[in-house]
Amino acid sequence: MMPQMSIIIENTLSAMALRSLLLDIVPGIEVVCYRSMEDYRAAMPVHTAHFFVSDAVAFHNPDFFKPILRRTIIITTGEAASFAMSGFNTIDATETEQHIVRQLLSIHHAGHPVGHPVAVNRGICSDSVAEQPQLSARERDVLALVVKGMINKEIADALNVSVATVIFHRNNISTKLGTRSIGRLTVYAVLNNIVALSEI
Repeated sequence: MMPQMSIIIENTLSAMALRSLLLDIVPGIEVVCYRSMEDYRAAMPVHTAHFFVSDAVAFHNPDFFKPILRRTIIITTGEAASFAMSGFNTIDATETEQHIVRQLLSIHHAGHPVGHPVAVNRGICSDSVAEQPQLSARERDVLALVVKGMINKEIADALNVSVATVIFHRNNISTKLGTRSIGRLTVYAVLNNIVALSEI
């Protein structure tokens, strides 16, 4: 049976958003959301590769999570020095989308430095080779600068094109990848070697 990633967060909306990002980063893995430790225990999953849990869940279940701290990522609302000092990876849910994605990608890269082969050249919303989006060389250039945080005018200046041309390319990128989310575009750009994790 395929291992799964388990998200144990009380806030359903937060859990759904995190699940969407994780499916972009590690396509093909099962990501299951639970609202509580009781729900997780009732489901009795055979093998959970990684846990993404709220700080409250981790705080109330230290005996469960401490032995598997390398497989546990704690989602906090603000700084979590005590969890970090205990050896846990943490992600601050109050940060910007791009910062959260950067943290997720850093944690993923630390645990899987050679990555997951199925993720390379995979589109955000595609499931088959036939559906994989093909970005042009110029679209890849624009995407790289977008995920590095540049605004349209800065991109236009860097590429020596008009702002209208940048907007045209950004619209094409969003159409091909099926998203305007900077976080999801960042995931795509890193996993498809358009930018290095160190560049974002």
